[in-house]
Parts: sequence; structure tokens; C-alpha cells
Amino acid sequence: MPARRQLTMRQIKQMLRLAHEGVSSREIGRTLGIARSTVQDNLVRASAAGLTWPLDREVTDTVLEQRLFARAGVKQGMRRLPEPDWPSVIREMRRPGVNLTVLWEEYREVHPHGYGYSRFCDLYREFERRLTPVMRQHHAAGDKVFVDYSGKKVGIVDPTTGIVREAEIFVAVLGASSLTYAEATWTQTLPDWIGAHVRLFRFLGGVPRLVVPDNLKSGVHKASFYDPEINRSYGMMAEHYGTGVLPARPRKPRDKAKVEAGVRFAQSYILGRLRRQTFFSLAECNAAIAAMVERINAHRMRRLGTTRRALFEAIERAALRPLPEQDYTFAEWRLARVNLDYHVEAGGFLYSVPHALIREQVDVRLTARTVEVFHRGQRVAAHERRYTGRRHGTDPDHMPSAHRRYAEWSPERFRRWARGIGPETEGLVIAILHDRPHPEQGFRTCLGILRLYRGLDPGRAEAASARAVAVGALTYKSIASILSLGLDRSAPPAEAAPVMLHPNLRGPRYFH
Repeated sequence: MPARRQLTMRQIKQMLRLAHEGVSSREIGRTLGIARSTVQDNLVRASAAGLTWPLDREVTDTVLEQRLFARAGVKQGMRRLPEPDWPSVIREMRRPGVNLTVLWEEYREVHPHGYGYSRFCDLYREFERRLTPVMRQHHAAGDKVFVDYSGKKVGIVDPTTGIVREAEIFVAVLGASSLTYAEATWTQTLPDWIGAHVRLFRFLGGVPRLVVPDNLKSGVHKASFYDPEINRSYGMMAEHYGTGVLPARPRKPRDKAKVEAGVRFAQSYILGRLRRQTFFSLAECNAAIAAMVERINAHRMRRLGTTRRALFEAIERAALRPLPEQDYTFAEWRLARVNLDYHVEAGGFLYSVPHALIREQVDVRLTARTVEVFHRGQRVAAHERRYTGRRHGTDPDHMPSAHRRYAEWSPERFRRWARGIGPETEGLVIAILHDRPHPEQGFRTCLGILRLYRGLDPGRAEAASARAVAVGALTYKSIASILSLGLDRSAPPAEAAPVMLHPNLRGPRYFH
């Protein structure tokens, strides 16, 4: 090991000049502000190297340093003592609980007269600096997986129309082993983003402690250095798998250097090799990408002397947390307020909740098959999700008809309000309530119509109501259309069949 030198070459030259002029070592030390022993040590080195003042012109600072401090009999770049297998040391450092002290002790067991601990650490860091910036980051096994979307896309041809639709490339890289996963998704929206994570964990056969995404809107509502706001659906997925979400800091690419390098490698390794292939479905594209991913993970990393797959199996698979029994089912969360008809709107359809929650704020969880409603963390309603048919999904147990807690919202009250405008309007309200399977389902429509009539001439409101009943237009939109088009001023078409109502419009037949 070269001696530790604190003098510059300028000071060395000045020292040689003063010594040549007969100045004592003590006086030279005072002049240069260094110890006399340092002066004597460097003068001995200069004498051993055959250096005298004045120096030859070819003795530059570099040559002077080399001649003074290079070890005799040892070639540059060679070590006197046996060294460990540094790629193996790098791999072992990724194992949980392993540090340089442990590895140095194992090294000295094999080489009792090897390097001391401090020199061992210096050589380790020297080797580490020769690796890529990604490899210099220390990632414990099973600790983090980095996820992102590639900026490049892959084209998929519709076999029917011939139209090319571009798909996104999702890439994930494990921190310790660099095991890589990639797949194509149609979009970067929340369902595709979460679905890619589900398939990623299935590919890994386990779950890392943390997921590090970029600040994609599907994953992070609001990027922040101190308190990033995670999308609720994304957070629920992470909770299902028992992992945490730690978004990379905004505008800090080094936080996600691992996946950035993985993205670049995937782009060249996957897209570059598949550029001449034509895909006619997303499944066909993903099958080709999966084959390329296997090639990536079987590719030997030159610096570490092993493959990603072998490194994963050796140090990281056992460190992953186990998968839950079932995959996460994508669910979208929304905030809603219960309307006076004790229904909440979700996906264009109305679903009932217990009538005691009227005007309360609730959380709605939507999956492909179900709609669940939560109030203060407790599930209060569950329905099969509707895509067609009637807009209302009503559970009879939610109806307040048997014991009306909110008596002020009653069919009789709407009839009383309508009666204040005129008999035609009252007949319209009765027809609307009778047309619904349950009277309460017509409350929203009646309230909207009565508000529509607010400030309107009673005669015109009566005419619009009469026309609506005559043509069977019993929705808010229909009444609004009649008024906007001025149809209330013209007679209904002759062929329109009137809505048949019970003769006793005010009787209890319609409101039990």
C-alpha cells in the first residue's frame, strides 16, 4: 500500500531545493509548516529513488509522485496480499443481516495474514465504484421492488380493422437481485396499473417489503417530498399484500435508478428484438415479452459473474413475504352522499343503503361484480353491480316504509307540494311514484321536477304536467325537455295513449 502522503508535489520540490542548499531538516519543517520527521522521511525516499536537485525536465509531478511513492518490486495495479472474490462479496452483501465485518471475518479465516479490516473496506468501496451507478446502491434482499412504465410503446394490430393500437410497457426490477419483470397493458390507468402489480407479485412468488413507484397519477394523487398522497385503491392493494408504497421523490431520478436502468435495458432487449414482429392481440404480445424477460433474467451480469435469476433464487426468494391466499381483486373507491331516497349513485346506477343514513357521507367500493357501501369503516350495504336494466338496485331491508324514521320525506308530502301548484301536477307526482317499484325511488325525480317548476307560471307548470302524463314522460329529463322546447304550449299528439291511473288518485292504494 502506498504511504499516506499529505504534501503536494510543489512542497516536495521546495523541500528538495532547500535540502540541496544545505538547510537543516528542522528549518525546512518550520518553513513548510510540517514535522521534521516528515521532511526526513521524504528526503530518504528521494535519495532511494535517485532524485537530486535540480530535477530533470522530464520529471513531471506525476513522474515525481510515482518514483517517490510507488512500491519497488510490485507492478502497478497488483496486490501483495490475496484478495477476496469481490463479485461474491457484492452478492453476499445483499443478504439480510450481512455486513462488511462479517465478510471480513470470513475472509481472514481463509487468509489469516490477509488485509486488515480498514483496508478490506477501502478495497471493497474501490471495487464498488467501478460498478454502474445502479449497482452502487445497496439494496437488501426482499426489501424493494421498483416499478414504472416505459416511455416506449408497442403496436398491436386489430385483425378485423387493421388499426394499430399502442400498448404501454410496465417494468419492475427487484432491488437486490435485479430480477426483471415486464408486460404490456393497454393504458396506464388505475385498473391496468394495479392489475400489473398483481401479476408481478404472482411472477415473483412473494412480496417485497416496499414498492417504489414513480409519481404516476394512477398510484400517487399528490407527489410530495414529505407526505405523498397515495391513491386509495392503490393503497388498498398494497394493504392486501402486506407491502408498503414509497414513491420516489419528485425530480429525484436517483431514487429510482434501478428501474430506470431496467427500463432502458428492457427497451433495448425487448422492444429492440421484437421490433420486426407483428402482434394481433395483447395476449400474443405478452407471450413474446415473457420469453424476452426470461432471456433477460438468464443473461449473465458481467460485473457480478452470475444471472439475475440465479441471484434471485440464491438470496432474494426466501426473503420475500408470502403471497396471500387470493389475488387482490381490483376495486375503485369513491365518496358519495346518501340522497333523500336512501340511494347512492355509482357507475350510473342507484344502490340502496339503510334509510337511517340519509344525507350521510359514505365510501363506495366498486368491483366488476359488486358494489359495497361503507359508513365509518363498517359495511352497511352490498349489491350485485348493475350494467343494464332498471337504474335502482333496492334491498327491501333498507326501505323505510314499515317504520318511517324520516317521515318528512313521504309520498304525501310530495303530493301536498304538487297540490299547491295544481291538480295536473299532483297527478304527475302520483304517476311518477306509482311507476316506481317502491315510492321512495321516485322522491329524487319529484324533487327535481318541483324545483324545475319553482318560479314558473302555475298555468305553464300545469300544462307541462298534463302533457307529461298524457305521453307517459315520467322522468325529470322529459319534463325539462317539454319546457325547453315549449311543448307545454301545444296539444299532445293525438296518437299518444294516456297513462292509466287508478280512479282514486289520492287513495292509499299506491302508498302502503
